Amino acid sequence: MDEERARARIKDLVEIISHHDVKYYVEDDPEVTDHEYDRLMNELKALESEHPELVSPDSPTQRVSGRPVDEFPQVEHKVVMLSLDNCYSPDDLREFDSRVRKWLGEEPVEYVVEPKVDGLGIALLYEGGALVRGATRGDGRVGEDVTSNIRTVRSVPLKLKPEGGLRTVEVRGEVYMPSKGLQRLNEEREAEGEPVFANARNAAAGSIRQLDSRIAASRPLDAYFYTLSYSSGRMPETHHGCLDAMKASGLRVSPHTRVFGSVDEVLGHIASWESKRDGLGYDIDGMVVKVDSLAQQERLGYTAKNPRWAIAYKYPPKQKVTKLLNVVFQVGRTGALTPVARLEPVEIGGVTVSRATLHNEDELRRRGVMIGDMVLIERAGEVIPQVVRPLVERRTGGEREIVVPETCPVCGSTAVREDGESVRRCVNASCPAQVKERLTHYCSRGAMDIEGIGPALVDQLVDGGLVKDVSDLYGLRETDLLTLEGIGEKSARNILDAVKSSMDRDLGRVLHALGMRHVGRTTASLLAERFGSMDALKAASVDELSKVEGVGKVVAESVRDFMVDEGNRALLRRLSEAGLRMGGVPKADGPLVGKTFLFTGELKSMSRTDAGSAVESLGGRVGSSVTKATDYVVAGDDPGSKLEKAKKLKKAVLDEDAFLDLIGRR
Repeated sequence: MDEERARARIKDLVEIISHHDVKYYVEDDPEVTDHEYDRLMNELKALESEHPELVSPDSPTQRVSGRPVDEFPQVEHKVVMLSLDNCYSPDDLREFDSRVRKWLGEEPVEYVVEPKVDGLGIALLYEGGALVRGATRGDGRVGEDVTSNIRTVRSVPLKLKPEGGLRTVEVRGEVYMPSKGLQRLNEEREAEGEPVFANARNAAAGSIRQLDSRIAASRPLDAYFYTLSYSSGRMPETHHGCLDAMKASGLRVSPHTRVFGSVDEVLGHIASWESKRDGLGYDIDGMVVKVDSLAQQERLGYTAKNPRWAIAYKYPPKQKVTKLLNVVFQVGRTGALTPVARLEPVEIGGVTVSRATLHNEDELRRRGVMIGDMVLIERAGEVIPQVVRPLVERRTGGEREIVVPETCPVCGSTAVREDGESVRRCVNASCPAQVKERLTHYCSRGAMDIEGIGPALVDQLVDGGLVKDVSDLYGLRETDLLTLEGIGEKSARNILDAVKSSMDRDLGRVLHALGMRHVGRTTASLLAERFGSMDALKAASVDELSKVEGVGKVVAESVRDFMVDEGNRALLRRLSEAGLRMGGVPKADGPLVGKTFLFTGELKSMSRTDAGSAVESLGGRVGSSVTKATDYVVAGDDPGSKLEKAKKLKKAVLDEDAFLDLIGRR
């Protein structure tokens, strides 16, 4: 197809697919089958592949960025993004109404009431109808530019429909995660040994703040929009008029928004939704009440923190009463004993609850619960609900005190509570429960990323005596795996391939995977960057460790304790003998030995991963941030703030051509 015909067809396809996106994701009224939608999308992708010069930013194929960002830049909102004042009772709302009417005198007042979606507040800027920026709330004046992630949310239009009359505008909304999406995501994370999200709000916020938009795109996110905060053109006269214009423009607004002329009508509507909210399929924690007239909003104005013309009516947390049948103590990978309540099953917010967290030994005592108590359980979006308090007045005398074990409930070893800690820990590093948790963590995506080995397989490996610690993973044979339930030849080969591929993970991942206390992914990367090899880290003193940026004395002592422990040193030897790469030490001599590189921005000739591999093949190493140890900063297109830091530290900055000359690729 020639360029002129391709341009016309691409334009048509962008408009057609964008229309169907609105019908499906915004209006929940699809007009075509999934097969027909996929056919249109594949045709667009093929044409754009043939004519890359015709790809536009608002094309549906451009929702996901091809590369991670280094960090989120700070951006200033068009209009300050204040939080809402809260109220919790009908009397509180009547007081709000009285204040509004006192300010406005005899003028009639109408209120708009809409669900308060429990997610992450965002502000989107459209220029000429095209999405140019998406930002988090931040401190209300300045937020983080998360445009690359906002673009991945399908209910966010990349281009506004002209029917709404909105061109250059800022709109406010909430990105959230539907209940079923959260459940599915947590099941996947649990299977991979990753921590689950406590609630939908945390899941949405964590997803939008991913530096790699491909991760955000994989998450089941959605959005509602509730405010037209700025327009270069004429604004409607009312808030509900703004919502109508936003809806006509393709922005998703709540279908449950209503306008009322009295506070009594508002309260009746709020009361009716308290029992219906569980059927929405997403979390709301209340209703927002706003004065409808924009002129009245302007006269009412703002306090230092909140608008005077709006308030959030918060519903009480979802609570039920049930019986505490027993308390069991689970053992984590660091040996911590965590009390978990076993409950008589009870339905809270459409979910059957049979267990609840009691957090730790101190919380157990503070709450004063006993086995056999009738207890108040609160879900409030929690994945694992919590025990709020016992109903002491309903005790019969048959309740039993909860005994905190002094020995591990799994292996029988001593459980010790150290000074300043709120938990007891099993001291046996070979405890099967700890071994399982450590293995699951080691294989998780954020650590060694060994695909196919999750909690279920870990249970079989440990219970079958095939694996006693993480080093045994590298001695597994296909015949071993074929003895396990549910493992066929293909699965066994895939698992062994995944184990083998993990042997070349970088030092930061290895340190995180080892599960040292207080050492998360960021700290592990900092330590890897500073010391470069496991041998150097083992030789480091507490004082040397403490000097690493972001590593304090507590973390330094934890790392040192791990490294001097004979059992851990033996484990590290076994891992090294198995062939695991134990750091950034070059595998071969080369002209870049001793040189540390950092990449920022996008390279045209290769990916940053390939560029890093090229450096390492010549004896150099790759860092994750600009430090005193950095020798070269390679700046591609659209470099991040690391380039500015490099200039301040007077580091050598190479463009792509200079880098290619240095590594002999030109």
